[in-house]
Amino acid sequence: MMKQSMSDDMPKELEPIFQSIYSSDFSEHTLHLMDNYIYNILNGKTNLTQFNQPEHAGLCLAGEVLIGAYIVCHYARTSLEASSDVATGKASPANWEIDALQEKMVQQWAESKGCWFPHAEQDIESEYGTMIAEGAEAKVYYKEGDTSVIKIRTSIYATLGRALESIVLHNTLFPETPMNVIGFTRDPHGLFRAILTQPYIGCGRLATKQEIDEMVAAKGFRDNYDGQGINYIGDRLCLEDMHPANVFIDTVSNTPICIDCIVKFIRK
Repeated sequence: MMKQSMSDDMPKELEPIFQSIYSSDFSEHTLHLMDNYIYNILNGKTNLTQFNQPEHAGLCLAGEVLIGAYIVCHYARTSLEASSDVATGKASPANWEIDALQEKMVQQWAESKGCWFPHAEQDIESEYGTMIAEGAEAKVYYKEGDTSVIKIRTSIYATLGRALESIVLHNTLFPETPMNVIGFTRDPHGLFRAILTQPYIGCGRLATKQEIDEMVAAKGFRDNYDGQGINYIGDRLCLEDMHPANVFIDTVSNTPICIDCIVKFIRK
């Protein structure tokens, strides 16, 4: 299924990793190559070309598990695209195909790496108790007195790679509430989920629309006028789902704090 030939836009530094995945899956050698590359990213010796310098800081905040999974997602997408041949009329892979392969390969990598937790929900409940909140995207667990919450986050994005990308972009825009990925699992319904930690924020009250408008305007965003009033657009990124339930007034700083939203690159 995989082709050894990769796309021309593949960063040269990733070529040895991609070739090792192709020839030996997630062998000890592949994991060693990936660990070295992740180390260089975290220590500022290299970066992923998809991200600019501020976004690189958000990538590092997301942690080594996310970086590794993102590399695997990039390989899965690239290998599928390399296997398509538009010149002969074969269409580029659909998002569902990319997503399915990314989930499969990230699970294989995570199992080899030791960051796949098949019973995550039960294990977290046994240590932290029942969850304190559940939304469309995440289940949230918190133990009184801790400085962080644990989230089991599902993807509402087109592909797993895009979901991981959104965590990087969240960390870039909102470094006061960084998401750090610590592993992956599947829920009882078989949905692929990322396990992450995030600082606990005391909610004084929900932010108003005006407070959210002012917060995102300071970051270079404007309302996209779609009639919902919760979506914004900038020069490089778009922000969605910025409703008050996702933006609190912090009890310590008394300022708006975004705990979760949908962030995407603007792609033409």
